[in-house]
Amino acid sequence: MSERIVVGMSGGVDSSVAALLLKEQGYDVVGVFMKNWDEKDPNGVCTSEEDWRDVRDVCDRIGIPYYSVNFEKEYWDRVFSYFLKEYRAGRTPNPDVLCNREIKFRAFLDFAMNLGAARMATGHFVRTDGEGRLLKGTDPNKDQSYFLYMVHREQLRKSMFPVGGMTKAEVRAVAEKHGLPVSQKKDSTGVCFIGERNFKKFLSEYLPAQPGDMVDPDGKVVGRHDGLMYYTLGQRRGLGIGGCGDGRSWFVIGKDLAGNRLLVAQGEDHPMLYSTLSRAEDVTWVGDAPLREGETLRCAVKYRYRQPDQEAEVTLRDGELMIRSLAPQRAVTPGQSAVLYDGEECLGGAIVTEVLDAGANH
Repeated sequence: MSERIVVGMSGGVDSSVAALLLKEQGYDVVGVFMKNWDEKDPNGVCTSEEDWRDVRDVCDRIGIPYYSVNFEKEYWDRVFSYFLKEYRAGRTPNPDVLCNREIKFRAFLDFAMNLGAARMATGHFVRTDGEGRLLKGTDPNKDQSYFLYMVHREQLRKSMFPVGGMTKAEVRAVAEKHGLPVSQKKDSTGVCFIGERNFKKFLSEYLPAQPGDMVDPDGKVVGRHDGLMYYTLGQRRGLGIGGCGDGRSWFVIGKDLAGNRLLVAQGEDHPMLYSTLSRAEDVTWVGDAPLREGETLRCAVKYRYRQPDQEAEVTLRDGELMIRSLAPQRAVTPGQSAVLYDGEECLGGAIVTEVLDAGANH
């Protein structure tokens, strides 16, 4: 009897092709659609209903059974509540990272095992090996290892990533060749539960905004902000400052939480946007920890998705990471993840809590 593989299907082309490839390889494949969020788009259409329809159409085409499972409560408790807490604290969280740890590789993995699966599979552009190491996807433009650094080796050993060794173009070509109805479906963008809707409007439905002053580096008031939670370090758009200064664009360079002031400055290369030293907490390793308390590791780090690898020296101190980049980094943002690499292998990472030397090295 062939191994049963449960595929997490989103209604997109990547997970659809993952299911197709596994079926062609002779596995007993079951497609499962995860409903994590119930929301309508600006036209009143529930996007999850559209995605569920696409999953059904694809599974019918491939010839595999399919189910839908509702993880809305788990998502709210484990991901969305954290997302709101971080924004209240003035940070910019990455809920996709937490969604992978708490929902896809915990709640969903448990569900797959209860269905009698030998392993689960997803459409992520990452690779793994028999040892459970997490490796970058072959397509550098689509590699998603940044979002999976919180997944542990034991979970990866129970996981398969059929499209991790392919390019996006190859995935679409396979879908088209087999007549999958999602072959040209547009990739989803933005935060998983917000999609492409107005972020400020979405956030205001859950958190009360506290408007305040925008001030320049000298403390001069140059405008008003709508609430610190709406802004992130390095942001240029949507500041609404005009008619003052030297004519260059304004950028967010920091937040004064105690005074409810947004710190802004002119010029995209303003020194306060650059730093080399940051502190990060909630350290997570994919496998065995590559360093012990007090030790320093030379490795590569990414502070955001799709950023090229940046050389750094990382020290474990009091259970936190001190990350010293060898070159100044622009707009390292508290709440975002710093993810560590040794070549193709993702080692793990941590969540940035503080930038320690902004403006000192540029």
